[in-house]
This record gives sequence, C-alpha cells and structure tokens, in this order.
Amino acid sequence: MIAVVTGASAGVGRATALEFARQGMDVVLLARNAARLEAAAAEVCGQGVRALPIVADIADADAVEAAASRIETEFGPIDVWVNNAMATIFAPFDRITAQEFRRATEVTYLGQVYGTMAALSHMRRRDRGTVVNVGSALAYRAIPLQSAYCGAKYAVRGFTDAIRTELIHNGSAIRLVMVHLPAVNTPQFDWALNKLGKRPQPVPPIFQPEVPARAIVDAALNPDRREVWVGLPTVMTILANKLAPGLLDRYLARSGYSGQLTDEPVPSDAPANLFITADGDFGAHGRFDSRALPVSYQAIASRHRGALMIGLLGLGCIGLALLTARGIR
Repeated sequence: MIAVVTGASAGVGRATALEFARQGMDVVLLARNAARLEAAAAEVCGQGVRALPIVADIADADAVEAAASRIETEFGPIDVWVNNAMATIFAPFDRITAQEFRRATEVTYLGQVYGTMAALSHMRRRDRGTVVNVGSALAYRAIPLQSAYCGAKYAVRGFTDAIRTELIHNGSAIRLVMVHLPAVNTPQFDWALNKLGKRPQPVPPIFQPEVPARAIVDAALNPDRREVWVGLPTVMTILANKLAPGLLDRYLARSGYSGQLTDEPVPSDAPANLFITADGDFGAHGRFDSRALPVSYQAIASRHRGALMIGLLGLGCIGLALLTARGIR
C-alpha cells in the first residue's frame, strides 16, 4: 500500500509519514524543503519500506497534480492521501496584509482542496482509496491572533463534508475522513510569520506530534472512521463552543492573547516560512518536549471504542447479574 503525506518534512506530517512506514506502507512525502524531505525519507526507509520525496508547493494546483501523476507512474497506485500541509500567521487581523492572508489560505485551505482533487482524479479510476483532511479544534472554535489559519480550517471542514456527500451520492467506495488536532509540539511556533514581538506557543495542554500521527493513520486504515477528534482538549473545546459560544468569545478575548505567547522575545534571525521555506534542521518536534504529552488516553479510547463499548457492556451485564442475584436471595 502507498500513502501520500503533504507537509511531510516536519511536524505532524513527518510523524505521520513515519507512522505509516511503521505500519508497513510505502510513503510519498511532499513539501517545499528538499533537504528536510530527504532526511524524512531516510527515516521512512529505515523502517524497511520505500519512500519517495517530492519537492512541491501544495498551494500550486498544477504542481500537486503533477506529483500525483508521477506517483502513479513511478511508484504505484495511491491508496491513502493525507492533506496535512499548513501555514499560519501570528498577528492581529489589522496587521496582516492581503497578500499574507491569501498565502496562508492558499496553503492551509486550497492546499487541501488541490490535494483532494489530485487524489480523487486517480482514485476514481479504481473506485477505492482514502483521503484524510487534517483539521483542528480551531475548525470549530476560532481564537484570536490566528484568523487566517482558523478561517482556513473552518473552510476545510465545510469542503470535506460537501465532497463526502457527493461521493456517497455517486455510490463511490472512496472514503473522505477528517481528523481534528489539539495543540501539538511542532516547529510551526519557531518558523511561522510572527508580528507579535514574543515567541508563540501552543495553548496548553500540548501533545507530541506522534499522538495525532497515530490518529491520522488509524483514521486512514479503519473504514468506520468519518471524523476523529484527537485529545480531550479538542473534545471539550468543540462541545463547549456548541453549548456556550458567546461565553467562549469573552473568555478568549481575555485569555486568548496571553495563552498563545511566551515571555521570550522573537529572535532577530527568526525564520518566516509563509512565502519561502525555512531552512534548518527541523524535525517532527518543536521546542516544547519538556511540556508535551506523549499519549492521549481519549485518543486511545477513540481508537478502541468498539472494544471499550463491549467491555462496558460486559461490566454492565455483570453488575445487572449481581443485582439480580442479590434480589433472588
């Protein structure tokens, strides 16, 4: 089997590529930075599978389609396509230029559109395959200082639901899945365009990238998955926004700024990867290893919810039997 991962040179994408390799799948890695792609591909090959690194800007529809055609010709049929590439801007909306907002939207939203187009154009011929679109808790509850990113993730959610219904209408066996992530320890907090003067951070609690990587791979390989919420904070955020969105507006107006900022000033040589790739030895992890959680028990329960439900049902039956026995006595 062959999995394609966009944004695979670092962060969640890199961790996801490696997790697919651990499952015995060959992996195609798409990103802009050639050196990091080669390093990520070497990690994948270290698991005893094939890897194909392709340098491509996910915001370029022609480049994405060309990559998909090359994969089908040189590597084999695409079984799974993961749309993971993203870009964000840490700034108030009135300090973002139109060009910056457009670029962040093109990468984070249209990149997923173009990836889905390219994948479906080949999967439809075989009427099989899975597309995984990577979302966020911020696709349900937007926060200040990341308006471009939040808007793009909302758009991805609407787009995904629309295309999924079209596939169902056409009787297609192709699956379209969405996985929503919590705060993750990735390099984006070191290389994203930042106009705030202080170094940003994920809103705690923070998870290691292997946590969403496992959820993405599980969603791709299990046919009963439609949408996955990763981590208890994601679940709580989405549900709270459904119950009290106005209350969350006011809470985030008070704490949404400080929660995303550290006390450290932005280094004078800090990269900004919005328009050009950031050079450097960035891997899957960011600089928050000491604070990031390596596991999410909610995610584990979600992956094994069938067995969990059977176990709970069994305990319920045992309890009912004990109560019945006491009543007979």
